[in-house]
Amino acid sequence: MEKRQSQVTQQRTLALQVLGRIVQKARAGEFASSLKGSILRLLLDAGFLFLLRFSLDDAVDNVMAASVGALRALLVSLDDEKYLDWTFSWYQGMAAFPFVPNNEEEEEEEEEELNGTEKSQDKKLKDENKPDPDVARYDVVKGLLKTRIQHRLRYILEVVRPVPTVVLDILHILTHIARHSSEACNQLLDCPRLIETIVREFLPTQWHPQVAEPGCLLTSLHGVACATAMKFIRVLASGGRNATARLLNKFEMKSRLSRFIAEDPLDLLLPREEAIRLSTEAFRLWAVAAGYGQACDLYRDLYPVLVRILQSLPELLSTCRGKSPMIELSVQRATAVVTLLINVTQTAGYTAELQAKLSSNSSEDSEQIPPPPVAWNQVSGLQPFLETSLKKFLQEISQTETWQTLQPLTTTYVIYLGVYYSACSQQPSVNPIDCLEELERLTSEVLQPLLSQPAIHSMWDLLRPCSALCNPLSCSPAPESVSSIASLSCTGGKPPLSLVGSKSPFPFLTALLFLINSITHIHKGLTIKYSSVLGFRGLKDYLHQSWQMRPPSVTPSSAWILRHEYHLQYFVLALARRMAGTCPDYAQHASLHHCVAMALLSRLLPGSEHLAYEVLLDLAFNPEFLPEGKAGGPEAADFSDILHLGTSAKLAQPGSAAAFFSKATRGALLRESYQNLPFIRSCYLSHFVHLQPTFMCSQAFYQGRNYLIQSMLLPEVKGPILPSDWPFFPLISLYNKVTNAETRGAVLNSLPLDLVNTVTWNLQWVLLLETWRAKTLQSIPTAAKLARLMCVFLTGSDLFLEAPIHRYTAALLSVYCQPKALDSLNLDAPLPGLASFHDLYISLLEQFEGVSFGDPLFGVFVLLPLQKRFSVHLRLSVFGEHTSILQALGVPLQQFPVPLERYTSPPEDNLNLLRLYFRTLVTGALRHTWCPVLYVVAVAHVNSFIFSQDSTTQEIDAARKSMLRKTWLLVDETLKKHLLYYRLLNAESPLGFDLYEQLPPVRLKYLQMVTQRK
Repeated sequence: MEKRQSQVTQQRTLALQVLGRIVQKARAGEFASSLKGSILRLLLDAGFLFLLRFSLDDAVDNVMAASVGALRALLVSLDDEKYLDWTFSWYQGMAAFPFVPNNEEEEEEEEEELNGTEKSQDKKLKDENKPDPDVARYDVVKGLLKTRIQHRLRYILEVVRPVPTVVLDILHILTHIARHSSEACNQLLDCPRLIETIVREFLPTQWHPQVAEPGCLLTSLHGVACATAMKFIRVLASGGRNATARLLNKFEMKSRLSRFIAEDPLDLLLPREEAIRLSTEAFRLWAVAAGYGQACDLYRDLYPVLVRILQSLPELLSTCRGKSPMIELSVQRATAVVTLLINVTQTAGYTAELQAKLSSNSSEDSEQIPPPPVAWNQVSGLQPFLETSLKKFLQEISQTETWQTLQPLTTTYVIYLGVYYSACSQQPSVNPIDCLEELERLTSEVLQPLLSQPAIHSMWDLLRPCSALCNPLSCSPAPESVSSIASLSCTGGKPPLSLVGSKSPFPFLTALLFLINSITHIHKGLTIKYSSVLGFRGLKDYLHQSWQMRPPSVTPSSAWILRHEYHLQYFVLALARRMAGTCPDYAQHASLHHCVAMALLSRLLPGSEHLAYEVLLDLAFNPEFLPEGKAGGPEAADFSDILHLGTSAKLAQPGSAAAFFSKATRGALLRESYQNLPFIRSCYLSHFVHLQPTFMCSQAFYQGRNYLIQSMLLPEVKGPILPSDWPFFPLISLYNKVTNAETRGAVLNSLPLDLVNTVTWNLQWVLLLETWRAKTLQSIPTAAKLARLMCVFLTGSDLFLEAPIHRYTAALLSVYCQPKALDSLNLDAPLPGLASFHDLYISLLEQFEGVSFGDPLFGVFVLLPLQKRFSVHLRLSVFGEHTSILQALGVPLQQFPVPLERYTSPPEDNLNLLRLYFRTLVTGALRHTWCPVLYVVAVAHVNSFIFSQDSTTQEIDAARKSMLRKTWLLVDETLKKHLLYYRLLNAESPLGFDLYEQLPPVRLKYLQMVTQRK
């Protein structure tokens, strides 16, 4: 890097070239085995990024070119781009997450109280006020845009006119910047003369024919059509519908589309591979525009061209017997054509609806959306071409190499048919009977024979080996990934047996399930015809493994891959929902599918809010997916409690202020909860109303309402849509409302009935899950579950005394007091959504002091955190600042669900706490009749302390001898006897412990020595 400062041009150039090669090799992982730490992080911390940025301003062309090459090596992964192009035509593959780094450090600095829009504006202002290096530390692309890099790159392209290699590097850099965000796309569009220069120089409508001659070596790309430039425009269009409209109209891309689509790639005056790539990118750009409902007027003009292309597609069968790059490029082009037709068909599918709305002239509508210039009768004629090709291609499914080449195109055919029939069934001009008959024919002639093919069985078996959920390492970050540069970690390519690998069954099976769901949604009578799908062993094994695996942490790489995997799981569940009501044999799969649905709800990523809503609406609370409710589940729970008489039996009889309410067994509570599932569902759906804006955007994507889609960039991903503890969300939401009201000075003296019902339904749902779907809640720490349950006592004054709430809280507490749950309880670890458990516990103590009425159930929640292995500060809070609660904490020993050994072992070693124990006992603040549990605990610890003869510090030795002498002099003979003659815990004893009849000789001798010493 020192050579970069040299006055010698060659040294500056060489330094930048060497640094670029180092970055390239580092990103390829070549240094991972020989060096520790990240080279890229080391270079970025040393100012490498801004060294490159300053070098771009160098007046020497070679230095400038070397800087561009090094910057491309730093930012761009060509393998990432290759796989993004590969997945472009998958189901919903056109939409992608923005390349915004997920920086938690920066997020910690943001105010949590701002809403989404305010937060975004506030963050933008902060970034504008930050120095460039500070912004680049979190986000390299944002830092570069702050240095106005786009203006410099425009100058290089327009004025310097560098060699082709540098031009391509610049276009790759601009493509990466455009993938960053819609804001980045707008900055590129607003850069004076940048887009004009690229369109004029690299997407001209005519150029010298010498370019296409074999062996011609281009010395300049200026004035020659370039596929990389077309791809940049396509990625830029993905940034938003407004950006696309500007590109099509202001920057004349509509005429370019006509130019490069109307002419066959063989007739373009370009090298053949480049011509096919250019044509492919032109179709992809048109597909993106059609995804917004734009550029559909070109469809009428280019209809003969599209028909000619579709007629030629079956010819690919004869040419793809051997594998070559040219064949793969041709298949990619054909795939892009079908993807375009999918979006045009979706757009045309809503023309009649929009036309009807426009004709109604309803003044209530806030916005009248004009119908697109393409009607259903203009797109419906292409379906026979595509279905015929599909039938021919499916005949090759058993030929491994041929199928591997044709699978991307076959996948888009299947997606097209799903979209076509979904739209066809909604057209007023189509006879519904004809549509149903077509679906019956497609099922019997194409899909049922396909499902019986051995090759399809093999695909289901490949789900598990290729799954990212079952193989989390497949989407782990690359060795040289840095948090400030978003990357898909595809450098070096993905293995064939991975989700985006060449042998992955996910794209085709997702498309197939999408088509089957479209068919069964329209023609419910055909549902039973597809019952074999859910019975495939490979699918069942995959589902069983995937829902139990912990998903990979959310990174740009994992989010991109997992989104496609979640689509397949959703369609399996959607098909299962239809099977549940029609197929008598479905019940055997219900529990598995419900577990998958519950896991999926906690995993779905931003952009899939529509899927989350559908799972909540139709699957999560559907009684058909909880067969235990009508197959002996409640009775089994009661029988289990009888066999394990312990915590459940103890808490079944609260003996509190609510004790006069009828007592119910756990089985009865489960039965009641099961019957209330419709109310529980309504409760949860109403509490996720805050997702409504993002849900509407997501719904537009999945329903193909292209006229409502604003951008092909999905929302920025920082984690799943729903928190992992979403089953507790209504309770948490209610607690936040009450505490916020109290913070503002309002006092809620009474709680309306709907709030009582809300808490009851929440507790009922959690009880159902803890009993019949316990594994689906394993991701929530036991401590977090208890913290959420504490909200019952912290909400309002006497909410916990309501009969149903009290019963269900007690039932859940019995679950969390089982030995395994107690062993996993860790109150010292950070809990999600909770700043400090200590602060929550102090609030609980204060609430207990004010409104507990001595309720034993409330008392158990106060006592649980006081176990010996948890923070001593919790016990100091009770015995130091809140001793008044000791008079009301009257949980009987026989009803206390936790073994006292968890409180007395190992012996207490905190001198301050021991003195507090002794003081509360001696002063009478802690009595066995008032607080038997803590009385036993205090006596046990004080006894152990005063008779301990282990070597220790002088201060502790003096303290224990002093305490022993004071004990000997106590006037209260009962307390004196308990402290001196305590032997060991005994749950059967009324005291809770046994006493020595006479002190052991060792203790007696020690007592005499201490008390007789002057």
